[in-house]
Amino acid sequence: MSATLTSPPPPSSPPSPAAPPSTAPTAPRRRTRVLALPEARWATAATALFLLALPLQLTGAPAWTWGALYALAYATGGWEPGWEGLKALRERTLDVDLLMIVAALGAAAIGQVMDGALLIVIFATSGALEALATARTADSVRGLLDLAPATATRLDAEGGEQAVPVEELTVGDTVLVRPGERVGADGRVLDGVSEVDQATITGEPLPAPKRPGDEVFAGTLNGTGALRVRVERDASDSVIARIVRMVEEASETKAPTQLFIEKVEQRYSLGMVAATLAVFAVPLAFGTDLTDALLRAMTFMIVASPCAVVLATMPPLLSAIANAGRHGVLVKSAVVMERLGQVDAVALDKTGTLTEGMPRVTEVRPLRAPGSEPAWGEGELLTLAAAVERPSEHPLARAVVEAARERGLASAMVTEFESTPGVGVTAVVGERLVSVGAPGRLLDGVGEPAGSATRVLVTEVEASGRTAVLVLVDDVPAGVLGLADRPRAGAADTVASLARLTGTAPVLLTGDNPRAAARLAAEVGIEDVRAGLLPQQKLDAVRELEASGRRVMVVGDGVNDAPALAAAHTGVAMGRAGSDLALETADAVIVRDELATVPAVIALSRRARRLVVQNLVIAGVFIAGLVAWDLIGTLPLPLGVAGHEGSTVLVGLNGLRLLREAAWRDAVSD
Repeated sequence: MSATLTSPPPPSSPPSPAAPPSTAPTAPRRRTRVLALPEARWATAATALFLLALPLQLTGAPAWTWGALYALAYATGGWEPGWEGLKALRERTLDVDLLMIVAALGAAAIGQVMDGALLIVIFATSGALEALATARTADSVRGLLDLAPATATRLDAEGGEQAVPVEELTVGDTVLVRPGERVGADGRVLDGVSEVDQATITGEPLPAPKRPGDEVFAGTLNGTGALRVRVERDASDSVIARIVRMVEEASETKAPTQLFIEKVEQRYSLGMVAATLAVFAVPLAFGTDLTDALLRAMTFMIVASPCAVVLATMPPLLSAIANAGRHGVLVKSAVVMERLGQVDAVALDKTGTLTEGMPRVTEVRPLRAPGSEPAWGEGELLTLAAAVERPSEHPLARAVVEAARERGLASAMVTEFESTPGVGVTAVVGERLVSVGAPGRLLDGVGEPAGSATRVLVTEVEASGRTAVLVLVDDVPAGVLGLADRPRAGAADTVASLARLTGTAPVLLTGDNPRAAARLAAEVGIEDVRAGLLPQQKLDAVRELEASGRRVMVVGDGVNDAPALAAAHTGVAMGRAGSDLALETADAVIVRDELATVPAVIALSRRARRLVVQNLVIAGVFIAGLVAWDLIGTLPLPLGVAGHEGSTVLVGLNGLRLLREAAWRDAVSD
């Protein structure tokens, strides 16, 4: 890309009231409907016709009833892959889709109408699912632009306000961002103090304080203060727009992935066509009857067709997909399931992936003078802080209130509540004035030696990667609360399992600050930590790993993870809190946010790949035996069909072994 995100990550946010939900208008998201795609309509029609014809045939209905329905199924399901195959022929390429259409028509020509129709339905459905996945991903990329508001309030030289489309904003314009609105353009704050939730860009869980001179990004959510912002980038070059371009480019440049059997598609197709023609022409040249030669050739095409080979590949992978789905992992295709087993390096996001994504009170530190007991106990300090924070909607405020509730502390009534953006909140509890907020601002009016002792305690809390919140009672420091985002249950075990499976320790890629990242990494056992990363830098880190020959899995949940998810060998999104773009861009989704399923699905994929190899051996032995029989002797058509269908059923049943619950338990224990 020509544009590079170079802005530094924002500092940790002090506690203050969160912004209310944005009232800025946004364009409605449009989802691709399944039946809106031509491929899906044709596949649905072919399947319905097949399901109508099959019981008629099996119950002995007149041939003209089910025959007409089969003919329509051939036409509706086969015309599109057939047409695409013919277009590929013009490029001197022969694909399996066209080969399957020919095999289906050949089966019909010798009376095996149902077998041919089933083949048509399978391939039409596969094509429809692929088209749907492609369209949904494109929708999600376009929908990312809905994060930015459609209009912005531009200020003229006299201070007048004018609502204009964000596309009309130019560099140098000044815009007004009211409380609760989304920022309309990338720029720099000229006037005002507020907090801005920019998790969509940086992934940092807490709102970032914004004062004059600080940078803001389009699509981020303003808090309780009003901001005047000078536009520094055109709408087409905003951070959000660049994320869209990065996702699109990563998706386009990602090497096309094929299932194992598709990698030999050309050679097999050409070889089968050439062999079928030879089986027909050679006996005919030596005086064999035309009907006999045609029957032998059609029998050869039936027994040599790759139906068993296709089913050798698909049932294990689809069974693995179904088993993973039962345990909360949505794998979007058989190709993805195959790729999961190839992963040999893992890059993990922090907030919302390895952690719960919500701050929690981890320590309560009352202040004490040297040689004396603290004026307030832990419970009293937390009770006062929770009482003042209860009217606030800031994430840190909710964490303090929740901590008091979990400890069973009584709720106190407050009066004269006041919130100051970038500083904190103040209220009267009983007869005491209590302030809770950012230490740096609240300590400005505190004298010595209390100020020095408080700064030492704040430094101790922040040195461990926690966010420090200061509590003042009647303008005297009473204590410090330490808050942090907790690791998910089993995060350390998951990291260890991934290292064992891939042979290399996972990497932590996060937009959060280095201290918080280092603290989490130490807790879960990660040594390679890359913090303060913007979306472009996460993408660069993944490309760096892949340039060294690694097949990288990226696990993330936010918009800022989407470019890396798209570029990675395999992208996995956390489902519950994941952004729409991350969920659509990723190849797999952890629906229940259970980290332990990540290594389990890798192990399950590897088991599926081993079953694929087994099935290919079985299918190859059957095909070779039947082909040899047809060429050397005289293979009766019914026996050829029975052998062909029998091998198909056998490999199918073998592949279904991964549906068993024991298969998942074995994968978890790997």
